[in-house]
Amino acid sequence: MRIEQQPAYVLHARPYRETSLLLECLSRDHGRLGVVARGVRRARARTSRAQLEPFRPLLLDLLLKGELATLAAAEDAGLPARLHGDAGLAGLYLNELVVRFTSRQDPHPALFDAYARTLARLAADEAPGWPLRRFERDLLEAVGYGLQLDAEAGSGLPLAADGWYVYQVEHGPVRCPPGRAHALRGADLLAFAQDRRPAPEADLALRAMMREAIRHHLGGEPRTWQMLAAMARR
Repeated sequence: MRIEQQPAYVLHARPYRETSLLLECLSRDHGRLGVVARGVRRARARTSRAQLEPFRPLLLDLLLKGELATLAAAEDAGLPARLHGDAGLAGLYLNELVVRFTSRQDPHPALFDAYARTLARLAADEAPGWPLRRFERDLLEAVGYGLQLDAEAGSGLPLAADGWYVYQVEHGPVRCPPGRAHALRGADLLAFAQDRRPAPEADLALRAMMREAIRHHLGGEPRTWQMLAAMARR
């Protein structure tokens, strides 16, 4: 199948044979794709290796046959997201989540849009915490693990803005005393559901909630968490 002018980002690249690269790409209409970029490590390649770096919006022409696609052409679709320092680590985390939560050739247009928005936020020098929480939420929603953020577990009653809840991954928000570890106010969960930033004092509990959800669905921890933990300590 011939695919032309497909919006995509490179998530990961590794050497393949003597002069080529094997890419993992996130495309808008075809999901995650394994792509063989032949000859791009040659000195005079038509498509340069630098053009296939992560965080760069691309339009790809591909020939998809079986498990892998072959790169026919690549052109820039905008300016690359310049991610430095902590933002760069956050970008690597996004890429790992996409690779581990998706299967090849399983389209998730909403995830592609969320990924592009998050790169723009990180490149705009936003502190990484809130953009990462939004992306984690949107990723889980896109792949079928959406969080219940507006109703109590079991009863289905609307969350009380002044109530306190602990989030149980298999059930949802459960009422708890305000002093409970990682407890969140109903107002903060509702704000998160509506894409409004919760109160700053909720940041740590929100991070713990999302980490538990990701750990549960992955069956383990992303490798980039150790780097992000070091970032948080700084």
